[in-house]
Amino acid sequence: MKILLVEDDANLREVTQRSLEKERYVVEIAADYRTALQKIEDYDYDCILLDIMLPDGSGLDLLEKLKKMHKRENVIILSAKDSIEDKVLGLDLGADDYLPKPFHLVELNARIKSVIRRHQQGGENSIKYGNIEIFPDKYGVTVAGKKIELNRKEYDILVYFMNRPGRLVNKNTLAESVWGDHIDQVDNFDFIYAQIKNLRKRLKEAGATPELKAVYGFGYKMVVE
Repeated sequence: MKILLVEDDANLREVTQRSLEKERYVVEIAADYRTALQKIEDYDYDCILLDIMLPDGSGLDLLEKLKKMHKRENVIILSAKDSIEDKVLGLDLGADDYLPKPFHLVELNARIKSVIRRHQQGGENSIKYGNIEIFPDKYGVTVAGKKIELNRKEYDILVYFMNRPGRLVNKNTLAESVWGDHIDQVDNFDFIYAQIKNLRKRLKEAGATPELKAVYGFGYKMVVE
C-alpha cells in the first residue's frame, strides 16, 4: 500500500513516516503545497494524509484539484484546525475522514486501514479472488484455505493485483506503487521480474486458480482461466 503524507511539520512528518513504514506501507512525503500537487499529478496512491495548513497553500485546494482530476485516492485530513466548518468542507470536497491534531499513531493506522477496507475491499476484512484470500490486517495469504508464506514485496505485489483483478498493469505503475516514486532512478526492472517470477512460482505450487499473466511489451494482469 502506498501513502502520500502531506505535512509541513518536520518532526511530526518524520515520526509519522517511521510509524507507517513499520506497518509496511510505502510512504512518500511532501512538505508543501507545490510538492504535494506535483506528486498527486504524477503518481497514484492508496491513501493521502493531508494537512490543511501548508506554508504555500491550502490542503483543501489540493482536495479540489484531486476532484477535478477525477482521482480516487482515499484522503484523510490531518489538521490542528478542528472546527466543524473545516470538517464539513473537507468531507464535501471528497475527504474520507478527518483526524484532528494531536493524534495517536495507533488511531491513525486504524483510520487508514478503515478507509482502505471500505474502498478497496468493499468493507470486508479480506480480499478474495479465485481461491486466493488475503487478510491485510494480519498480512496473511491463503490458497484454497491453506496458508502460504510470501516475502514482503511478493505480498505487496499480490495485494496490488488482487485489488485490480483482470486489469492490465504497466510495469512502471506497478514499480511506483510497490517501491515508491524513487523507482524513477533505476536503470532496469530486473528486480521486478525476479519478484514476479518468484510469486508466480509460489502461487502455482500452492494450486492457485488466479494467474499472473505477462503481456509482452506492457506489463501484467491477474486472471482466472
